[in-house]
Formats: sequence, C-alpha cells, structure tokens
Amino acid sequence: MTLPAVRTLRDHYPHARIVVCVRDKATEIMEDCPWVSSVMTVKPDHRGFRNAVEYQFRWFRELRQSHFDIAVDLRTGTRGAIMARLSGAPIRIGRFAEDGGLWRNRMFTTLVQPENELTQYAAEHNLNILAPLHLNVKDRRPHIIIPPLRREAALALWSRERVSSEKPVIAFHPFSLWKYKEWRMDACARMVDAIQLRYGAGVVITGSPDERDRAEQLMALCQSRPVNLAGKTSIGELAAVLSLCRGFIGVDTAALHIAAAVGVSTLGIFGPSSQACWAPRGNRHQVISSAMSCVPCRQKGCQDSEISRCLDTLTFDDVQEKLKGFMTEQIDTSP
Repeated sequence: MTLPAVRTLRDHYPHARIVVCVRDKATEIMEDCPWVSSVMTVKPDHRGFRNAVEYQFRWFRELRQSHFDIAVDLRTGTRGAIMARLSGAPIRIGRFAEDGGLWRNRMFTTLVQPENELTQYAAEHNLNILAPLHLNVKDRRPHIIIPPLRREAALALWSRERVSSEKPVIAFHPFSLWKYKEWRMDACARMVDAIQLRYGAGVVITGSPDERDRAEQLMALCQSRPVNLAGKTSIGELAAVLSLCRGFIGVDTAALHIAAAVGVSTLGIFGPSSQACWAPRGNRHQVISSAMSCVPCRQKGCQDSEISRCLDTLTFDDVQEKLKGFMTEQIDTSP
C-alpha cells in the first residue's frame, strides 16, 4: 500500500536518491521496486541486550550518514518518528498521532492530519502524508513489477511442483496473521473442490512457512488435490507465483493486495475489516462478505474477542453465486 506513494515521489523527483526503510519481511518487495534507490531493513530478534544495542547503533549510524533532505514517515508508531529525527533531514513529514503530544509529534517539522479516511482506500492514506509536498498523483493503485529472475524462479517452482499449465490456475490463500480474518476451514475446502471439480481449474494454496501444516490440514478436507505451495516462496517469489495465476481467492491479507498489484483478478473474503479501505480497486476485483448489519465493525473480531461471527457463520452455500460469477470470468478470459 506504500507503493503509490513511492512511485509519486519518483515521478516528481526522478534524479533523487529514494531510500525506503521497511521491516525484514517486506524487503524483497521494495528491493524489486524500480522506483526505489535502496532499502534499509529493520530486522527483528537480536538475541541478547548487547547485540540489540550494537545493532541499533549501527543501523542509526548508517541512517545518519545518508544525509537525507526529506524524511517521510507513513506510520504513527514511535520508531518511524525516531528514524525521521535521527536522519538529520531538515524537512520531516509525519502523520499526526492523537497520543503523540508528549514527544512523538515533535519529531516532525510538518504534521498531516487527514480527514474522512474511514471510507478511503488504504493506499490513499499513505498518499495523504505527501500532501505538504504538493505533488500530482498520477496512479493511486499499487503496482508490482516482476523482475525476470523472480519470474524464472516462479516458473521453476511451477515445474517442480507439477502445476498444470493446461488449465487455468487459481491461487487460494486462506490464511492471515490475524486469525479473526480467516474463514472456516470446511468452507474453504468446499470452495477448493468447487474450483477444481466444478469449474475445471487448478488450485495452488499459498501461505507462509508457519502455515504449511495448516495448508496440509485443509488439503485433507478436500476431495480434490490442490498443490500446496505454502512456505515454498519468499514474499518476492510469491508475487511472481501469483502473477502466473488466472485469478486469486483469499482472505483480507497481504497476498490479496500483492495479487491485485501484479494484475491478477481477485475475490476477497472479508469479515470485520473495511472493504472501503482494504478491498482492491477496479472492476476485476470482487468481494465476499456476510450480510450481517454490523459488518464492518473494524474490530479484532466481535468485541475484540479474536472471533468473527460474520466469518464463522458464512457458509460456502452463501457464496456459491459469487464464486460462479468470478470463475466464469476467469475461465472465459484468455491468460
């Protein structure tokens, strides 16, 4: 969701050195981004107090030595504010934080406090922070450009896992870092079977290494035989794999946005999170959700219980017509 902001900066500062600071898990996406000059990665898990202090010291020394002119923080956390201040940039732009009055907001020379973001696409939230620079935004949707080496790696994985190229392939991603965003496993199995047995498409299940065992559990519930790719790709390779698929079906998670960004049609399964903010934009993207009046509640499950009734009560029968329309479009569309 930060890619439109990065691209806008590149469009207006074509000769600038644009450095992006991200957590380790997002490094490959930014390293592959043609609008980024370099990436500084924040890595977790530095064992021991001394190692952590040494790492932080080296990291911030590198930051300071880069001699930035402008620092833009797209988050509201404290680390980004500290980065901006210690970067030495004379212009520091950040989002106003309601609880940041004590010191966090004071790290910036310019604070942005956007209005009406509850009905605004999440990529726009990041573009809002660039408002003080008065830039013209040409493209507001995320785009991921797949480098040749990533595509070659994806094709090699396709061949190694014997994914059929003779029929359309749908990526199915049922997992989220947040369990309250996940759909019931039995309904997921029925959807996989319908895609393969009723519509004649192949299915690859995607996910992280931690989710591979759960993908196997899902496969055990299926009458058909999808291909389990969970844990077999890095995030950069996942983008390349998704670009080979005819369509993507999955819950509200990073993979949904990556699929849309590489140009694949998506069918997103939404629970308590807001479709207005998080559903990919465009006619090629559709959404499944419960008809319950409380949707979206924007909470971490019902009353922040980590359990979402809107997803637990959503059955496969409830979504069959939506799936039929989506699959008909993908099967009738040339790859």
